[in-house]
Amino acid sequence: MKKVLVILGICALLPLTSCKEDASAKIKSENVEMAEQRDEAATKFPVMTFEEKVYDFGTIPKGVPVEKVFKFKNTGDAPLVITSAKSSCGCTIPEWMEDKPVAPGETGEILVKYNASGVNDISKTVTIMANTEKGSEQIVIKAFVEAKSDAEGESKA
Repeated sequence: MKKVLVILGICALLPLTSCKEDASAKIKSENVEMAEQRDEAATKFPVMTFEEKVYDFGTIPKGVPVEKVFKFKNTGDAPLVITSAKSSCGCTIPEWMEDKPVAPGETGEILVKYNASGVNDISKTVTIMANTEKGSEQIVIKAFVEAKSDAEGESKA
């Protein structure tokens, strides 16, 4: 019985002592350098710094289209790539430089068009999806849309 226990004990310890190779000897230095560069690049992000994030058109007549160019600068450490820009409704259309990265220190523009639908106070948000640290930025347009008077509507009918 003792022999069986000794043999089982040796068999149990054998896998623990059989791997005598030094694992650190298998690491390639060029892989370590590439991993360090990758990790360093992962900490650098572009930053969208807008001249203004909210623009008020003031009072505008209903049905008269207006537009605003939002200018920004990439104040970060990596090229800025805008992947999409979506508005809070179909009456507002954003346009941007698709597939054109903005290098650090350079400027870019986003054109926002609004067709002046609705009446009274309006506020429309454009969400910009980009490779910034937050992943998205927002800009806003506001206006007071005047309804057409009844006399105007009758004269055009």
